[in-house]
Amino acid sequence: MQTQADQLKDFLPFWEKLTAKQKEELSSAVHKRHFEKGEILHRGGDDCIGLLLVLSGQLRAYTVSEEGKELTLYRLLERDMCLFSASCILNSIQFDVMVTAEQDTDVLHIPSDVYKRLMEESLSVANYTNELMATHFSDVMWLMDQTLNKKLDSRLAALLLEEQAFSGSDVLTLTHEQLGNHLGSVREVVTRMLKYFQSEGLVRLGRGSVRLLDQERLHQLAGDSLR
Repeated sequence: MQTQADQLKDFLPFWEKLTAKQKEELSSAVHKRHFEKGEILHRGGDDCIGLLLVLSGQLRAYTVSEEGKELTLYRLLERDMCLFSASCILNSIQFDVMVTAEQDTDVLHIPSDVYKRLMEESLSVANYTNELMATHFSDVMWLMDQTLNKKLDSRLAALLLEEQAFSGSDVLTLTHEQLGNHLGSVREVVTRMLKYFQSEGLVRLGRGSVRLLDQERLHQLAGDSLR
């Protein structure tokens, strides 16, 4: 069975560039946490629990508008690191990001103060953090382009295919409201679009589920809305 030091070594590309003291301090500070499906891990800018390394499960990072409309920014899967849960150490973050568990999820939790000290002491840690932040920023910019410039039907088709890839099943157990939250749209609009998809033979709708019937045509409809 892997120790936490072994897990950190696997997760963190800068591990070998840390001093023995830094490795010991980090290993001692990190602890494993479990979050149930639907549990909120991070509630925005005033919340700064620290960095989360996903051991298993799936997290969702999203924003909420003043009207309460949600928009998924990206998902975090096994071996991903959640930076926004430590937003207090990242001066460039100027908007609130929420993080919730989409599945039962186990993480390694690095307290904010410990990671901030590492960033100040180690150029390798600072560079890695900046690179990871740049990647997330690129994801967000891609999403903004999709939201502003792409039609909802192509974005919805891409989302359905993405969910199929995540779940490994053609039957997606998602409500229309959940799909709307991912897309930054309202349930009624998503419902109309799904009914259109059903009339075209692309999907079959059930109670709280969507069955994908024609993935080839969904791929064509999704176009460059697929990542």
